[in-house]
Amino acid sequence: MPMPRRALAAAAVALVLPLSACGSGGDDGGSTDASGKVEGDITFQTWNLRANFKPYFEGLIADFENTYPGTHVKWVDQPAEGYPDKLSADAAGGTLPDVVNVSPDLVAPLARAGLALDLDKAAGKYRSEYLQGAWASHRIPGMKGVYAFPWYLNTGPLFYNKELFRKAGLDPEQPPRTYDELFADALRMAGRSHGKVATLANVPTIEDFGRYGVPLMNGQGTGFAFNDAKGVELLTKYKQLYDAKALDPQALTATGESAGKKFLTGAVAMNPGSALDLGNFKKNAPSLYRNIGITDQITSTGHVNMYVMGVMVNSRTRHTPAAVAFAHFVTDARNQMSFAKKVAIFPSTAGSLDDPYFTKEDGTDETRVRVAAAKSLKNAVNYTPVLFSEQMKTALRNEVAKALQGKESPKEALDNAVGAADRLLQQG
Repeated sequence: MPMPRRALAAAAVALVLPLSACGSGGDDGGSTDASGKVEGDITFQTWNLRANFKPYFEGLIADFENTYPGTHVKWVDQPAEGYPDKLSADAAGGTLPDVVNVSPDLVAPLARAGLALDLDKAAGKYRSEYLQGAWASHRIPGMKGVYAFPWYLNTGPLFYNKELFRKAGLDPEQPPRTYDELFADALRMAGRSHGKVATLANVPTIEDFGRYGVPLMNGQGTGFAFNDAKGVELLTKYKQLYDAKALDPQALTATGESAGKKFLTGAVAMNPGSALDLGNFKKNAPSLYRNIGITDQITSTGHVNMYVMGVMVNSRTRHTPAAVAFAHFVTDARNQMSFAKKVAIFPSTAGSLDDPYFTKEDGTDETRVRVAAAKSLKNAVNYTPVLFSEQMKTALRNEVAKALQGKESPKEALDNAVGAADRLLQQG
């Protein structure tokens, strides 16, 4: 099963789609009116889900066909490897399925090519059924509309080491929640430990800039904007952490695995994780496990970051009412709740996160993390711009490293990162 936000080569899709869109207009297009009779044969494509969830999807499809006699859903599942390339080939060849499992970064080039149905227009009556932030997650900068139903969500709380907070003279029951609180606590912890204990093991990412309140793109979606005064302020504060060893010295080259090891050994006080990590702590670091704290992601906006998957309707489908009805059926509250109980994801439907499954503790590690994450998702935001590619992420990371090392000022580094991202955007 793919992670909610994989490192995908959506740029390959973008290169092909403008050509395919030019050849798909006019008489080749389907209707955007979803109000007609729900009938006909449609194809539904998922993304690496058949191996683990075949009975679930077969039952889902059977339920839909029983609800709407005269419909038939053909289910195809594509492997995780090469999924963007498969979408690109289907789009170019006019064989894109009627209903498609996508992430926001993959729906963007499809929408720009005119191949994704605008659900604000075709299915706006369903908007109130979903969390506001989830419905908005498939908006495309510079375009009006929403281009996929939100499906499953994910997020991750932060783990923190209460014992390290106590040793630093900090209240272990009051971990930092905003970036200002984080910076103050981190500098104190580094000072008290004489630089031996860092609070963080990772450099700031585009999501950090979003959670700090930095505007990431201009209003037209034609360029990036995270090099403004607030963005420079954030990177300047990270530079202060780095100089004080409140940010781990190896953060410039850290991976999720290496950061996790730092947290495991007590060299770092805070780190994101999952229920699987709690099991690891219990087995390999019982002292840490006894002192583990769970809190929300750091945010100065009041909204944590979420990762989201979606279900897109092909605007060229010959059976728009059936395709829209099925995409809604897959993502409605009942079916999302059923799916969430089979895998560690969260429903995007309004009210679902109030279910006891997401609110009641039962003493298990899995539930502790699930309840903590679900609480923060109700008003979460997908901060990663749908147009921010892996190449852009690399450019930002490289420039951040130069700023932390003092090779460039924070302003110079962010100007360079924005310049590189804008050039890549234009190339796409």
